[in-house]
Amino acid sequence: MTIKYIDRQTGEVKTENPPAQGLLKFLYYNPFGKAAILPIAKQKFISEWYGRNMDKPSSVKKIQDFVDQLDIDMSESLKPISEFTSFNDFFYRELKPGVRPIGEGLVSPGDGRLIAFENVAELDNFFVKGKKFTLPEFLDDEQLAQEYENASLLILRLAPNDYHRFHFPYDGVPAEAVTIEGSYYSVSPLAVANNFSKVFSENKREYCTLKTEDKGDVLLAPVGATMVGSILETYTPDQTVRKGDEMGYFAFGGSSILMLIDQDRLKIDPDILQNTHDQLETLVRMGETIGQ
Repeated sequence: MTIKYIDRQTGEVKTENPPAQGLLKFLYYNPFGKAAILPIAKQKFISEWYGRNMDKPSSVKKIQDFVDQLDIDMSESLKPISEFTSFNDFFYRELKPGVRPIGEGLVSPGDGRLIAFENVAELDNFFVKGKKFTLPEFLDDEQLAQEYENASLLILRLAPNDYHRFHFPYDGVPAEAVTIEGSYYSVSPLAVANNFSKVFSENKREYCTLKTEDKGDVLLAPVGATMVGSILETYTPDQTVRKGDEMGYFAFGGSSILMLIDQDRLKIDPDILQNTHDQLETLVRMGETIGQ
């Protein structure tokens, strides 16, 4: 399976080779891997065990090789490699002020690869594998799902080499995060293509409602994944935030952020919708305008 995306800044179509691609194919496509190994790999204790190892001081030895292998631009990092106290300290590193300018309108909550749908109902036509994706399953709340049944949906996928802090995409007042316990499926496209609904409706996730003055409620839902021990919120509920303010961060691993927005008040940028229609993700950066 070839994973392609468009770098929005250059317009280039690029090919992504996920770390451990062979293992992911074995887990999600090989009958033995799916039946015997995947049920263990997705368990919470595996991610927590791995997360504890990434918190150990000895894990700093892994940083330089990781940076070199994935070509991470450390000139953006607030701290140099020598100052990190663990691999996780590096993984959820802060960036220097100003390296992610905050654009107009709705902005991306993080760095990553984005797909978007004007109406969440479009998902049934886009993903042909796996059972039907439903908002009540994802949100674990029938009434809340009804409020967003005709919302636009955006899914931002963070690869391991991406900046792993996430931010508010618009001004508003955020509610307290609601946690939904679950397993830890990979959010790699290899896993998502195998069963989109299972990956997003059974993973550990949280959601926060951001109340805005002029654009209705924006729902933000960070989703954990294999080898992600934690989703850590850093904001204060019920206090006004500005677009670009930090919301939280992920510990080691891949992860995603789902957003639901009022399609009548916020319009997703046409190029992102077209790329999604063409089965391509769009590489965006935190603070970049993605809707008006």
